Amino acid sequence: MSTYAFRQGSTPLLVSMPHVGLDIPDDIAGRLTGDALMRPDTDWHIDLLYDFLGEIGAGAISATCSRYVVDLNRAPDGADLDPGGNATELCPTTSFANQPLYRDGRQPDGDEIARRVELYWRPYHEALAAELDRLKDTHGVAVLWDAHSIRSVVPRFFDGVLADFNFGTAGGASCDPDLAARLMAIAGSAAGYGAVLDGRFKGGYITRHYGRPGDGVHAVQLELSQRTYMDEGPPFAFRDDLADAIRPTLRRLTGTIPTWASARSRS
Repeated sequence: MSTYAFRQGSTPLLVSMPHVGLDIPDDIAGRLTGDALMRPDTDWHIDLLYDFLGEIGAGAISATCSRYVVDLNRAPDGADLDPGGNATELCPTTSFANQPLYRDGRQPDGDEIARRVELYWRPYHEALAAELDRLKDTHGVAVLWDAHSIRSVVPRFFDGVLADFNFGTAGGASCDPDLAARLMAIAGSAAGYGAVLDGRFKGGYITRHYGRPGDGVHAVQLELSQRTYMDEGPPFAFRDDLADAIRPTLRRLTGTIPTWASARSRS
């Protein structure tokens, strides 16, 4: 089975959606709890929310497998990027609500985790890396936008209610600060929304691993509060009224990147 979908774009921008997938192979699904099979920690409907990417010339790569199979935004060796941050694992065994995902004694062992990395994690990252190399060779610069979303209230990870736009640049290490400032200016000027740069979400493995501004590859993660475009509880319905309100800002954010990148490659 294909583990990702990919569409090549015509600009230096590539959008990654590593947590939008829903597929769970039968041999894994048969061991999960009923709550886990609802896939509550999915980055729901992100592909639908970003349905304009082809119009702005952006490429896109999206996972088809659920993050419960393997988390594509974790290091392949399972190393914790933020020790003490209570993050879920490379192959998660608990949900964001700290509930077990597997029935008793059915969690994956080390051999199974390694097998999942080879079957599901590695193909996505090989395709992602190859496309960023192509963009850099073609345009002189590449920009990776790692698109995520999460419930606005998740006590496991943060106190209170999350801001609407949460940009992560690994504390400024994964992209040019001028690009980050432009994105914050756009999000900050959007009426009715709040924006934070390198707050609770500074970017995961994808942002930190691929963002190499000195080599002409810039990476930004956006963790979007799900309350801005959907119902946050089951059945996790997409809300056209909310999406129609926030989508113009998302389009401005992503649409400014090719222009910025073009100017950057000429400087």
